[in-house]
Amino acid sequence: MGQIASPSQLRMSFLRWALVTVPLIILLGVASGELSGSGYGNAWFADLRKPDFMPPGYVFGTAWTALYALMGLALAIILGARGARGRALTLALFAVQMALNLSWSPLFFAAHRVTAALVLILVLIVVVMVVTARFIMIRRSAGLLMLPYLGWLIFAGMLNYEIVRLNPDAETLVPEAAGTQISL
Repeated sequence: MGQIASPSQLRMSFLRWALVTVPLIILLGVASGELSGSGYGNAWFADLRKPDFMPPGYVFGTAWTALYALMGLALAIILGARGARGRALTLALFAVQMALNLSWSPLFFAAHRVTAALVLILVLIVVVMVVTARFIMIRRSAGLLMLPYLGWLIFAGMLNYEIVRLNPDAETLVPEAAGTQISL
């Protein structure tokens, strides 16, 4: 008792945490997107004007899966940093950023609140900056794993801004109803 953990014990602790955090965060992200009807299959979204730099739909699924995996690894590193100063607050801030992240798709795709989604993503960017800085203070590697996520959020914020700018009527836009024409 009272002994410092060996490097192999620390690796095993990280792996145990990662086996939980990586799939959990990916699952939460996928669930948020699926339940809110996110993506190009959403009729309302399909009707919006998009910026020229909008990537094809498959890029979003691939990017978010990779980013959620990186976030899960970063979280596993912090969870394994028992006794680190500020760890509890950092984990609470991570939970806040995760809740904000998971709220964006329902707000944008399901509620069609593009302006509110833009405000949300701007707040999310600030919170993720704080979380990333705190992760770096606890374990540099965990903070570095958060940097691609932060970069993608900034890109997503630019996309959201352009959609707001190009679609001033987005929040009242109703997609054309799919119907069948039968002529006799």
